[in-house]
Amino acid sequence: MAMSFYCSSAIHPQHQVNLSFGSKNPLQNVKNLIKSFGIPSKSCSPHVSLQQGNWVKLICGASFEDVVDIRNLSLVYTLAGVDCIDCAADPSVINAVNEGIETAREIVSIRRPWVMISVNDDEDLHFRKAEFDAEDCPSDCSRPCENVCPANAISFERENSTMEVPFGSDQKAKPKVRFEMRGGVITERCYGCGRCFPVCPYDKIREITYVRDAMATAELLRRNDVDAVEIHTSGRQTNLFKELWDNLANSVKYLRLVAVSLPDTGDATISTMNQMYAIMEPHLSCFNLWQLDGRPMSGDIGRGATRESIAFAVRVAASSKRPPAGFLQLAGGTNVHTVDGLKKKGLFRTHITCAEPNHLQSLIGGIAYGGYARKIVGRVLSSMGSENGVTGIEYHAEHLLKALKEALHLVGSVKSYNHPDGMQR
Repeated sequence: MAMSFYCSSAIHPQHQVNLSFGSKNPLQNVKNLIKSFGIPSKSCSPHVSLQQGNWVKLICGASFEDVVDIRNLSLVYTLAGVDCIDCAADPSVINAVNEGIETAREIVSIRRPWVMISVNDDEDLHFRKAEFDAEDCPSDCSRPCENVCPANAISFERENSTMEVPFGSDQKAKPKVRFEMRGGVITERCYGCGRCFPVCPYDKIREITYVRDAMATAELLRRNDVDAVEIHTSGRQTNLFKELWDNLANSVKYLRLVAVSLPDTGDATISTMNQMYAIMEPHLSCFNLWQLDGRPMSGDIGRGATRESIAFAVRVAASSKRPPAGFLQLAGGTNVHTVDGLKKKGLFRTHITCAEPNHLQSLIGGIAYGGYARKIVGRVLSSMGSENGVTGIEYHAEHLLKALKEALHLVGSVKSYNHPDGMQR
């Protein structure tokens, strides 16, 4: 499904130049903004962020495969100081993420975020695509699917055609214009949110689900530019999780972090976490993390979307029976209101004593942002694309500055950056 070229080949050749702009560097304002926020350079490890409770992960999307957007998102959020970038387990996507990271590091000397790839052990909401044949859509349809799609992944074009029809008493054929629909789902942009399914008035949209190949994923984990894996599981049964883990086990030793993303299954959640930890523990030689997926792919909807992720975190954090190891991280519905919600519950950067003597660790390790993070920067990328076509955001300093301000506002709420007086978002 993924686009089969490296991201650099998608950028117009005129832009494939070295980032040396001479004394009149158009990116100087970007550098000044980063400096004014006091973003740590290379000194603060992502692992330390987890311990301190200010870890931030960008979720590009387990099924989002638009390599140009992914490259530009990775560039912007690397400059904003995220600790990890989570993406689809696809070579072209991984290349795009790393290209964005390295381009950011050419602009400013900043530490490299970990690169994480996402896989699933069974059918999962994050691993699906929408599909329909636009030619089956009535020409007078109001196209609510196009309006509701947060990824701009549905596009229509009307095509005029003529047909001869009898007209009048003499039954002479007269031409009549007929409109036909072309287009449909842009596969690489669809990340499976599912909002288009219920709004189609003709029930034309189909759901295509898939499971990432375990052996292909194991090979990707051996790459030196992949640092972490996230396993999405339903939490309903552990046999499929064990089967996937057994296939990945020999590659886990190359990683810095293993994450498990699971939904809230009520009273069964903690026991399921313990079962999965018991499966992983014999081969777990790195840090592990539990991603608490409150309301999947909903953070861009509005303020209330974050309530479920916070409520999920409250329940797990309060349990004394959760696994003996593993950082807790929020996801699913997270947005700019999540930090305030954690503060109200007394969970933001609240430290507890660990098994190690005199060692403190944050009860909640951090927050992952997906749909909301992509939305606020995506608006800038869309505007840039309309004006300039397919391009790297580093070549358009004004757009990069706008995107970075949005990213810094979000990431900074967790990192507690210094907000310069009078900074306009």
